[in-house]
Amino acid sequence: MAHIRVRCVPWATTTTTVTKESLPMPRPSRPAHSATVTGTSRISRDMVRVTLSCESLPYSELNHTDHYVKLFFPPAGASYSWPFDPAKVREELPREEWPVTRTYTLRSWDADAQTVDIDFVSHGDTGLAGPWADAARPGDQIGFMGPGGAWHPDGPHIVFAGDEAAAPAIFAGIEALPQDATAEAWIEVADAEAHLPTPSHPGVAIHWVNRDGATHGTELVRAVTEAGVPSGDTRWFIHGVAEMIRDLRRFLFVENGVPKSEVSISGYWRLGMVEDEWQASKREFNEEIEASEAQAAANR
Repeated sequence: MAHIRVRCVPWATTTTTVTKESLPMPRPSRPAHSATVTGTSRISRDMVRVTLSCESLPYSELNHTDHYVKLFFPPAGASYSWPFDPAKVREELPREEWPVTRTYTLRSWDADAQTVDIDFVSHGDTGLAGPWADAARPGDQIGFMGPGGAWHPDGPHIVFAGDEAAAPAIFAGIEALPQDATAEAWIEVADAEAHLPTPSHPGVAIHWVNRDGATHGTELVRAVTEAGVPSGDTRWFIHGVAEMIRDLRRFLFVENGVPKSEVSISGYWRLGMVEDEWQASKREFNEEIEASEAQAAANR
């Protein structure tokens, strides 16, 4: 299929303090950028890659493998379209007209070409960002805030685990591994037809975990726990649905005593919630998990 690129230029924003009550807008601590689609390609049945050209991103500072951006989507029927000043929209328009944000990993970037690739899970008309990616055409514009991100593989052996939402960051992590490093990657997808093209590395074994109708995350938890904890020096990168994160945290921290400093683990989303709802409840969810883990550890 045609490959779409997006051109991105700076868009000024005003820094404001965002409280929990002011969600769904993100805390505007990072600059907003304006991008133009240049190409798209369907890389699997359930995944679409959109390439964006962006001159304003600090490419020299993109040295992590979990970089992410927050895409702006004006609500249906909004009186404005991109480009716009997010802070000004918040100040002048009612809440129902504020743009919705969706968080996506930068799968890759090309500093010379000043482009980034973002992979979108696509389920037809379901959701917000997926349908946008399906319909994206060269010349379309979109705004985003970012990038964020803080992780880079730094150990001799890495265990990656995640679902479709985490696959872009997992693959970026594999591509950044030194040639003498080793890794195991467990990736949960809907079924065998949803497998994705994978990076090649001599020391990496990639294991596909097919849900085949099971609840999101349950098969991945089973696969990772059955594989066990490696005996040597290991780092972990585990991201995806929150319920899976809860179970694998207990497996690692409570049942096996893995130091938290060796693990990057976080819920990207939660069953039955859109991103705004999940972000508003994520801290409470994590606090409940930590309290449960502390109680379980005390009872062992």
